[in-house]
Amino acid sequence: MKREAVSRSLRTYHAPGRAAALDGFYCRFLGAGDLAFDVGAHVGDRMLSFRRLGARVVAVEPQRALGRVLRLLLRGDPDVALVSQLIGARMGEAELRLNTANPTVATASAAFIAAAAGAPGWEGQEWDKAETLPITTLDALIAAHGMPHFIKLDIEGFEAEALRGLSRPPRALSFEFTTIQRDVAAECLGLLAALGYRHFQASLGESLSFALPAPCDAAEMQAWIAALPARANSGDIYASLEPARLG
Repeated sequence: MKREAVSRSLRTYHAPGRAAALDGFYCRFLGAGDLAFDVGAHVGDRMLSFRRLGARVVAVEPQRALGRVLRLLLRGDPDVALVSQLIGARMGEAELRLNTANPTVATASAAFIAAAAGAPGWEGQEWDKAETLPITTLDALIAAHGMPHFIKLDIEGFEAEALRGLSRPPRALSFEFTTIQRDVAAECLGLLAALGYRHFQASLGESLSFALPAPCDAAEMQAWIAALPARANSGDIYASLEPARLG
């Protein structure tokens, strides 16, 4: 992985003032003594926010170069467990495609790469390396570490695969969506509704604010995503068993 690409991610996601914004947003989901799963931890901005809020963290990041960055940031913190596997529907193996110039978009989804090809805003992206890695599931992480209070999923088009490996709903979770794969977002919403979630919100890009005036149901959220212009690009959908957390 290109060192300048990792440095760029660190500058972007650990920019001055960003820590306070992250903490102010995620404090509605996590507090002291809670457990969070940060799936797709990247350079650890969410992981560190969850720790500042007092939560224990399971940080999942399969990219080896980013795993080294996370260990440096943690400085031996015993309340964070690092997992260097992929998260999917069942145990096994899969190929992780690496974008060495942009580690933010490493993916185990061939469909994600196909959708990005030629799409506005995705010009010049190249997945130029690959490695085969083991897959674990959210249920297996729960068996090993306990039921989390919040799960963050940001795994570039593999979110529905990960949710197929979850059989019990945590108090709240989020998953990334992109306008190049609205079908994946719709699939995720269906899986979450089947788990019992009835309350959803959205945040566009890295705004760290809710885009809707009030929580909505899965069908309304799917319609909202379908109506977004392509230039919206990406964001996160939040699901909660308690609507007050999405206010």
